[in-house]
Amino acid sequence: MTRRLVVDLASPYAAWRAPAGTVTAIRAALGNGWDVVEVREPAASDGDGGSGSDEAVRAAPGAEIYIGYGLPQGVAAAARDTLRWVHTATAGVGASLPRIKGTAVVFTNSAAVHAEPIADWALAAIAYFARGLDRMREAQAAERWAREEFANLRLQVRELREVRLGVFGLGGIGSAIARRGLALGMSVAGVRRRPQRGGPPGVRWVGGRADVPRLATESDCLVITAPHTVETQGAVDRGVLERLPRGAIVVNVSRGSLLDEAALLELLDAGHLRGAALDVFAAEPLPPGHPLWRHPRVLVSPHVAAVTERFWERETGLIVENVRRYLAGAPLANVVDPEAGY
Repeated sequence: MTRRLVVDLASPYAAWRAPAGTVTAIRAALGNGWDVVEVREPAASDGDGGSGSDEAVRAAPGAEIYIGYGLPQGVAAAARDTLRWVHTATAGVGASLPRIKGTAVVFTNSAAVHAEPIADWALAAIAYFARGLDRMREAQAAERWAREEFANLRLQVRELREVRLGVFGLGGIGSAIARRGLALGMSVAGVRRRPQRGGPPGVRWVGGRADVPRLATESDCLVITAPHTVETQGAVDRGVLERLPRGAIVVNVSRGSLLDEAALLELLDAGHLRGAALDVFAAEPLPPGHPLWRHPRVLVSPHVAAVTERFWERETGLIVENVRRYLAGAPLANVVDPEAGY
């Protein structure tokens, strides 16, 4: 009997659209006895994936494995009697979790695949504010030679090794950011759901969810990398932001739902915070006229921190390795815990 795998990775964006080599590698790893159906209709690759195209829903009946962007509702319903493993090319999984809870479906994600480019982006964002590049760009736009402002220390600049880096969510992405900070001489601390797992060698301390206020108090830059869950939603609220030292930087590469944007804006306007680099927002796309767009101390990034030309190199390797494990009956990599939410 022929078994079925559905590949639903035709993103409208070149960075997330699976190349032909990925499907070829999947076919080769599966071997004989498998029908690999490649969905050609564009699939929503933003966030945790969309609702599923008509072509994907038609291809789903009888599918044992589905590889896409999240698990669309239509696909989940059409393949509910046969689906055994779902892999998502996204890191976020929140919208898909209700569709697998209570089932025997194994759900894997791509969190580790995004770690390196997102960590690069976060480091660049920290340097953007710490070294005053935002102020230089502002002066350039006004054709103002701002040498006196910098040389007379009226505009704050910091050496990166002086920055105390706090990482909220010391998993794959958070650890990659922590390693970069440590390499530059930063003092690094972090929190994670299971603090006993620790962090990269050299991290000063690792705490649990209850230690977020302490982390804020001791951080000149707070980077938010925790996944969106019931526990983390709204975790970086006004109380946490007010605990940050004066002149601190906030970086969010997780989900907009974790950060109180209104409180962030107020503390930026009050001069308490130095700046904020945001790749994610409560509403995406960021609505026209939103105050974050034109704020002089906010770097707006359109949810592209993970973009890299090397994505499919790593993603294909992860999928192929998991195909081999699946066929061998071995534990899969990047298995999502439906109860934890990631």
